[in-house]
Amino acid sequence: MSFPFRFHHVSVSVADLDAQRRWYADALGFTEVIEQFEVPDAGVRTAVVRTGGGTRLELIERAGSRRAETFADPMDVLRAQGYGHWALEVDDLDAAYARLTGAGAQAVWPPADAVQPGARYGYVKDPEGNLIELIQPARP
Repeated sequence: MSFPFRFHHVSVSVADLDAQRRWYADALGFTEVIEQFEVPDAGVRTAVVRTGGGTRLELIERAGSRRAETFADPMDVLRAQGYGHWALEVDDLDAAYARLTGAGAQAVWPPADAVQPGARYGYVKDPEGNLIELIQPARP
């Protein structure tokens, strides 16, 4: 028996909500703010942003939060359990990688061939160090 579901969003804890909103809007097209809320007693501010294609991202800032550990790359992140990165499918990996690194993303792994024949991938970190995988699927 299958349970029907669709992906809704991914959440990223950030140090500077306003700066990260600008970066994700400029670099990846998350320009539409579909929800914002604050929990003042907890020092929390949240924005859910969406691309024109419907992909959603929730950015959450909590006063006083800090990164528990910094990871160098996708293999290093495997030292810890839990979510390690999130991935975006792109049509042109080289162009997407260049655009993001040109917009302030840190280059982690340059575009390379993936395990699936014809597919390619690369990794960058957003300005706060959150790992993003870019995947160009195999072309038919």
